[in-house]
Parts: sequence; structure tokens; C-alpha cells
Amino acid sequence: MVDGNGTSAGNSHQIVSAAVRATVSCRKLRINPNNEVRPDNYEDLQLDFPNPVYKNLEKYLPPDMLVSNREERVRFMTDIMLSHLPSGERSKAQKHSDYRSKIVSNYQPLHRELYNLVPRLCFVPSFLKAINENTEDSFRSIISEASPGVFVFDMLLPSFCEMMLAEIDNFEKWVAETKFRIMRPNTMNKYGAVLDDFGLDTMLDKLMECFIRPISKVFFNDVGGATLDSHHGFVVEYGKDRDVDLGFHVDDSEVTLNVCLGNQFVGGELFFRGTRCEKHVNTATKSDEIFDYCHVPGQAVLHRGRHRHGARATTSGHRVNMLLWCRSSSFRELQRLQKDFSSWCGECSCEKREEKARTFDAIRKKYVKAVHAPQA
Repeated sequence: MVDGNGTSAGNSHQIVSAAVRATVSCRKLRINPNNEVRPDNYEDLQLDFPNPVYKNLEKYLPPDMLVSNREERVRFMTDIMLSHLPSGERSKAQKHSDYRSKIVSNYQPLHRELYNLVPRLCFVPSFLKAINENTEDSFRSIISEASPGVFVFDMLLPSFCEMMLAEIDNFEKWVAETKFRIMRPNTMNKYGAVLDDFGLDTMLDKLMECFIRPISKVFFNDVGGATLDSHHGFVVEYGKDRDVDLGFHVDDSEVTLNVCLGNQFVGGELFFRGTRCEKHVNTATKSDEIFDYCHVPGQAVLHRGRHRHGARATTSGHRVNMLLWCRSSSFRELQRLQKDFSSWCGECSCEKREEKARTFDAIRKKYVKAVHAPQA
């Protein structure tokens, strides 16, 4: 059993100049948030951290920084966040920033309309209607729970899937022609690409924030679904001269979105085997946790990152899937202090039920013994 750790954990970080750093070091964030501040939207700027992080941090900016332009605010907040990274992480962030800059400055997109999420060009009408109504009933009207914790729904238009496949093919051709060595999506896939690295990070951030987070708030609130604030977006490819299957694993995410883009293929079913915390990740699968899912182009599967799963062999054809690992920094902080995961871990839940049964049995025996005790 292995963790499906991504090679590239979300958005890159860029080290700002020494002059800016010296200026920033003289200023400090507010201790308490200024709730009168209406956070700006920085999606159109080149960001080193997820847009929601900047929006949340803006309430803590000093007064003189609030009146500065958006670019200066972003530089200031970026430097503040980088200053809290260990030196090794800063060096790693700089290297990844340089790597991404080389791609973005040299790669010419085939379909530029993909890089700004236009809902009517991406999503099927039923999905858009449910998102616009934004209620649990509207979500349940289009989403089926195929197995406990595994939600399935129609999401992407065929035309959008075709554009994504063409863009991926164009990117791979550029990589082959330039002999550019790219980072793969995670430690388990030898093929595929990180979508964030060739400029789709803003689009995917909007996908998470405006479309996946509202659904996750309803179905995955126990693992930070309401507070998703960063992502790792990528595509994987299976078939001839590609990856064939994917071993049993868990994702480095709180919530995972998995959408099949196409093409023609046989096999490749996802198999699910129950949700587990870190302590119980290798425990046995219960019969009611076994579920297999067959991919349908344009159809989405949404599940907890800790839901153990894998992919069977794609025996013929070529299958491409887009994945979005959605993460919550606040949930991860709370998880450090938490010991009971029975609300979502199948094994913790079982242990808790068994403990309750033992306690009840001990109380019952004590009561029976007291009733039958000889009277003085």
C-alpha cells in the first residue's frame, strides 16, 4: 500500500528580490483580521500560491499595504508566506518556479479558451443548474452515491473533453520536439502531465473553488470539504505505450475529482476498497467496501482522498483521465491533533462500535450481578 504523492504539490512559489524582501521585513501583518476589507480577486495575476490563500490573507494586511496596487499586495503576501517556509522548501520552490516559467514562456497553447474557465463551454446543463441552485437537494438530483463515499455524476461536455485531449496531445508534441524533461503527476504514473505546470492552474483553481468545493461541503464536510483551498491538477494516460494499470493506493488529497476525457478503450475500471486513516491504511477490506466503477467519458467520480483505490489494466485503446486533488490546509492542521477518525475511517468506525458494545456489555453484566446479589 503506497501513498499517491504528487511530484508537484499545487502552485509554485517564486522568490522575490532582496530589495522587496528587505522592505517587507519592516512591515508586519495585523494580529486580528480587518473584517471590513472586501478581498480582491487575484486570479488574473501570476500567483505563487492559490488565489483563496491571498484572499484570506488580505484581511490581515497593514493599512498602508491595503491602498497599494494589486501587484504590490501579491508580492508582499507572497514574501510573507515564503518567509515561513524552511530554507530547503524555499530552494525547492524556486526551482519549481523556474521550471514552470520555462514551460509557460515557450509553450504555445492550442485552445486558449481552455485557460479561462467558461462554464457554458465546459459543463453539461444539468451540472450547471445544480451548481447555480447550490442546495443539497439540487446536488443530490444529479449525483448518485454508487457506493458509500463514491459519488458519480455527468459533468463535462463532449466538446470540452475533445479540446482537452487535443491540448494534451499538443503539449506532448511540444515536449517531444523540444526534448523538454517534464515532471510527471505523481510517484506512481510514468505518463501524463501536471496541468498546473503548463498554465491551467487558474482554471483549475476556479473549478475547485466554484464547483467542487460547494459539492464537497455537502458530501465531505468531515474531511475539510468546506475549506478546500489548494489543488494539484493533472492528467494520466493508460493503454499501449502508456501506463497500463495503477496499484492500490490513497491520494494526497482531502477530496479527489476524477473525470474520464476519452478515448476509445477497454478495461481500466477503478476499484474501491474502503476509506482508512493513516493508522489503518493496510487493514483488511470488508465485503460492503468492495466497489468497481467503469469509466464513461465526461462523467465524474468524486471521493475522499483517503478512499483506497486503484485502476485495473486498460487492455486496449487509449484512456485519458483528468484528476484534481483538492486539499484543505485547515483540515490538515486539525488532523495533527485528532485521534478519532471514526466519522470517515471504516476501521476507526468499526473499533468505536466494538468499544461501545464492550462498554454496554460490561454495564449489563454489572447490573445483572447487582440484581441477583443476595440481600443483606
